[in-house]
Amino acid sequence: MAKRVGMEVAIAVAEAVGQCNIDMAAVYPITPQSHIGEHLSDLVADGRIDAEFVTVESEHSAISAVIGASGTGARVYTATSSQGLMLMHEILPIASAMRLPIVMGIANRAVSGPLNILNDHSDIIPQRDSGWISIFVENGQEAIDVSIQAFKIAEHKDVNLPVCVNIDGFQLTHMVEPLEFPDQALVDKFLPPRVPYATLHPDKPLTMGAFAMSDYFTEIMKAKDEALKNSKKTILAVWDEWAQMFGRVYKPVETYKAEGAEILVVTMGSMGETAEIAIDELRAAGVAVGLVKLRLWRPFPFAEIRELLTKAKKVLVTDRAVSFGGPGGPVCGEIKAALYHEASRPAIYNYIIGLGGRDVPVTDFIAMVSKVAGEDAAKVVDTYEFLGVREQ
Repeated sequence: MAKRVGMEVAIAVAEAVGQCNIDMAAVYPITPQSHIGEHLSDLVADGRIDAEFVTVESEHSAISAVIGASGTGARVYTATSSQGLMLMHEILPIASAMRLPIVMGIANRAVSGPLNILNDHSDIIPQRDSGWISIFVENGQEAIDVSIQAFKIAEHKDVNLPVCVNIDGFQLTHMVEPLEFPDQALVDKFLPPRVPYATLHPDKPLTMGAFAMSDYFTEIMKAKDEALKNSKKTILAVWDEWAQMFGRVYKPVETYKAEGAEILVVTMGSMGETAEIAIDELRAAGVAVGLVKLRLWRPFPFAEIRELLTKAKKVLVTDRAVSFGGPGGPVCGEIKAALYHEASRPAIYNYIIGLGGRDVPVTDFIAMVSKVAGEDAAKVVDTYEFLGVREQ
C-alpha cells in the first residue's frame, strides 16, 4: 500500500531513487542539491539499499564515474546543480552519444556570476543540446514519480539515452510537502532490472565511445537526434503505464482552464502552481485566460504546443532564463519556432521572470496578463521584457 508522509522534497527524491534498485551513485555536494546526495549516501551506509555510493572530488568526476559504471550494465544515478552542471558540461554529450541510460536529478539554480544560490533555469538551458531527455516537475509528488519513471524511460531498448529530472532549487527541493511513495512491490513491477544492449567486461572486450572521423561523425549525430526525437513514443507509453498503475497522469504539456481561453500563459517548473491561482482570480474577473504548463523540454513537444497555442489570440510565455544577445527567453524561442509555419498564429509576448530566485507572486502573473490583455495583437513587437526590473 502506498505510504503518505510529510517530507522535504530533496530527501524524498533520494528515497524514490532508492526504491529503483540502483547499483551505483556518484554525487558531489552543491547547494541546493546536496540533500539528495547526502540522503542517498545515508541509505547506502545504513544498508537500506544495496548499492555503491562513490565519493568523488568534483561534478566532472561524478558524471565520468557514472558513465563508466553504466557502461558495465549498472543502473546509475547522479545529481547536481548550477556550477556543478556547468562543470559536467564537457561530459554530457558523451553520455548521450554512448547511449548510456543515466538518470540525473538537477536542483535548478542560477549560474554565476554574480554568485547566486537560488532558483532559475540558467543551469539547464546551456545543456539543452547535449542530447539528454529533459523533464521538468512542478511539485514534490511529481519529483518522486518522474525520478522513478526516468529509469524506465532511459533504459528502454528503444531509447538508451540519459534523462535529467529538473527540480526547482529551494522552491521545491527544500519544501516539506505531503508526499505519497508507491509501494515497493509495485515499483519493482513497474521497473524491472536493467537489460543493457552491451556491457564492458574484461572477458569480452569491446569499445565504447570510440574515435570518429568525418566519414562517420555526421551519421552518429543524426542517429542521436533521431533517437531523442523517437524517445517521445516511449515517454508517452511509460506515462500511460504509470497512470494505470498509480493513478497519476503525466503529459508532455498540461493545461489548466485553457478551454476557450483567448490568452494562454506558458510556464515551466514550479511557477505553474502560482500561475494557477492567478488564472482563478482572472477568470473570476471575466478574463478569458488559461495556463499551459510545459513538462517535456527535450524532446520538445512540437505537436502539442501547436495544437494548444494556435487556439488562442495571445500567448504570454514566461522564461526563467535568458539567451543573452539573442531572442530573449529560450522557451519562447522554441515556441515561436514551433508556430512559425502555422497559418494562424497568436501574438506572442515574452517575460523573463524569477531570475536568481526573485519572487514572482500571484499579483505579478495578474499584472502580466492584464498588460497583455490591453495590447493590440496586430502591433505586437518581437521583443521581451524583464519583469520587475529596478531602474535605479
